[in-house]
Amino acid sequence: MSRDVLLVGPLAHAAICDVLGVSGEKVMISGRLQGGKHAGIKAGDWPCFIDAELPLEARRMIMTPELARYAAVMGLHEVAHERGVLLGVLPQHGVRQEEWAEAGWQPMLAAAIARIILDEAENMQPEQIAGRLPMIGVWAESRLRAAAAPVSGGGVVAAHDASDIRLRERRQPFAGFFAVEEWRLSHRKFDGSFTPQIRREGFIMGDAVVVLPWDPVRDRVLVIEQFRLGPAMRHDPQPWMLEAIAGRIDAGETVEEAARREAEEEAGLRMQHLFPAVHCYPSPGAVTEFLYQFIGIADLPDGVAGVHGLADEAEDIRGHLLPRSELGRMLRDGEITNGPLSMLILWLEGQASRILSDLDVGQG
Repeated sequence: MSRDVLLVGPLAHAAICDVLGVSGEKVMISGRLQGGKHAGIKAGDWPCFIDAELPLEARRMIMTPELARYAAVMGLHEVAHERGVLLGVLPQHGVRQEEWAEAGWQPMLAAAIARIILDEAENMQPEQIAGRLPMIGVWAESRLRAAAAPVSGGGVVAAHDASDIRLRERRQPFAGFFAVEEWRLSHRKFDGSFTPQIRREGFIMGDAVVVLPWDPVRDRVLVIEQFRLGPAMRHDPQPWMLEAIAGRIDAGETVEEAARREAEEEAGLRMQHLFPAVHCYPSPGAVTEFLYQFIGIADLPDGVAGVHGLADEAEDIRGHLLPRSELGRMLRDGEITNGPLSMLILWLEGQASRILSDLDVGQG
């Protein structure tokens, strides 16, 4: 039997309601909201409802299966109110928080996450989807960044739009920390016709940052060493690789914030400046990952390298200080096999003088 609920706060925002396919009349109730800056982005971070003699806008609507599934994934429960039951808030608790303000919230990201949640397979239980929310958020924001990015190709590649790809079927045979999607599609050919239906699998990974710390005064860099599953699965005799600092961009943070956070987590470093290098897809044939790569200016005295990493992610990361010239030699001699690090070494060799000029730092 259908029943009414009152959506309040971020859950009543038009962007999320559009995704959930809900609409309803706007009504005024009494109360106020606290917290919830990451509502719809981080699990459990929804506003708390506070009893108060203040006007609060709500949206009255009939509960739908889509809304119920979304609420179950997000851990939202109904909260009793004199005007009915509220959805989109948490019960009042004793910790004082900032008043809810839409200005500090990211509705487009929350809506993108909601869309992915509803796109998940029907046989996937809400608690399974909830367990993947951090990576769903990373993937949702990756798609938003892609949509807003300048078109690549420099005019050499002809402009295309959604009509050039005909998606017949989409399924997700695996969803864990990462996911695999299978598409059955046809796409436009260079002669204007379409290919026959083809099946392709893609490895779903969100965007990541890569940072190579460089001390231009001492002209040395810091690289990290850690175990990597890919080389181990390939039976590479050396699955401990030299790399640049790298990691996923969390939902709700900027690319630059992620770069600085990863530098602190993996090497205990604070970046003084970040210089954008080559941003790219490392393996676009089957992997969705996009890399934002930087040279980070840092103070790298003797003894700064150590062992770092997040214990709750089982990270065991050792830093190495190397002269920039030595790292270049290692690359030329085939001793560096990590792609992003190789690219940053080459980029820095060509751009070091410009960076020094920008920093107004002299060597010697």
